[in-house]
Amino acid sequence: MKQIDGGITAVPGVQAAGIHAGIKKAETKDLALIVTDVPATAAGVFTKNSVTAAPVIVCRKHLSNPTAQAIVINSGNANACTGERGMINAHLMATVTAEQLSIAEEDVLVSSTGVIGQQLPMDKIENGIQLATKALNTNGGADAAEAIMTTDTHPKSAAVEIEIGGKTVKIGGIAKGSGMIAPNMATMLSYLTTDVCINSETLQTALTHVVDNTYNLLTVDTDRSTNDTVIILATGSAGNAEIVSSNSQDYDEFCEGLQFVCTELVKMLARDGEGATKLVEVVIKRAKNRVDAEKAARAVAESPLVKTAVFANDANWGRIMMAIGKSGAEFDPYQVDVLLGDYLLVKNGMDSGYDEDKATQLFDNDPVRITIDLRAGDVEVTMWTCDYSYDYIRINADYRT
Repeated sequence: MKQIDGGITAVPGVQAAGIHAGIKKAETKDLALIVTDVPATAAGVFTKNSVTAAPVIVCRKHLSNPTAQAIVINSGNANACTGERGMINAHLMATVTAEQLSIAEEDVLVSSTGVIGQQLPMDKIENGIQLATKALNTNGGADAAEAIMTTDTHPKSAAVEIEIGGKTVKIGGIAKGSGMIAPNMATMLSYLTTDVCINSETLQTALTHVVDNTYNLLTVDTDRSTNDTVIILATGSAGNAEIVSSNSQDYDEFCEGLQFVCTELVKMLARDGEGATKLVEVVIKRAKNRVDAEKAARAVAESPLVKTAVFANDANWGRIMMAIGKSGAEFDPYQVDVLLGDYLLVKNGMDSGYDEDKATQLFDNDPVRITIDLRAGDVEVTMWTCDYSYDYIRINADYRT
């Protein structure tokens, strides 16, 4: 596996653009367009929040026929809780994009992100789609990654080159998200492209599997967005034998590449959490089962007391024991070990006799890795999060004002 530059446009046959349409007050990019040269096999995973944004509903409908050729995304406005007019506007985004590209409306997927409860400024968006269509190019991945940002401090993209069946396959991705992130398929959007040849059912299986092991193990602030979307487009131009089953080496190799790209994006998302100063990895070892492992990891990763202790470089391990204890996971507290990096803080559920100064220094590691060995089974899970700083309050208090 080889990391390469270019994000979504590292994949042959993919063009993208990111432009300023005027949706945001600031003179920043706020509308992105991703287009494949030919109709692509498509799959998607979306928020499970029952308050669901209009564009998510449109995407689910269009993916009932699992091909797509374009994705149009606006930032600055979520088009959520906007009623019938919001649905009309989401469909209109697809219609206008389809007309500009001379493709079927059903082959256009739609996303929005930003403030909830406001109607889209459709005059600006329609004009922006026209501008974005003219700006499409094979190096436009970086502009698209920038245009989908909200409170992110920088764009996020990754790409790899792998070999499947003797053919070179490329996988690229971009993502945005800084707050309202606790995905369950955060506000989180991610778009992936690849030239692998794979049928729709197997692509959906692969995406769901990878999302469960990456995006669904990411949390910034426990809040699940109304707009969470992960979409992948596969052009099929790599020339590999079509992957038609999840029981094959080719499938496993594709999933490995896809998971690498998504893991890199997840780490970027966690590191750029609102007000964050540190990327934190919470590793649960030897849990009784996968459910318990995730319960314990999430309880630690989402604990405000743990997150503020990390910000303060405070090895207050009692907060970690508290968090796993409230999680509902089954374990014996007096079998638990807790490590900061490779340094033992807790042995058999009690103070290991660690050196406070040494522990404090370990908070300068990137990432800060907290490992909890439950000694209750054989399942391991890693979850990604960040610390809570003073700026988290400031950013969210000032979000609209």
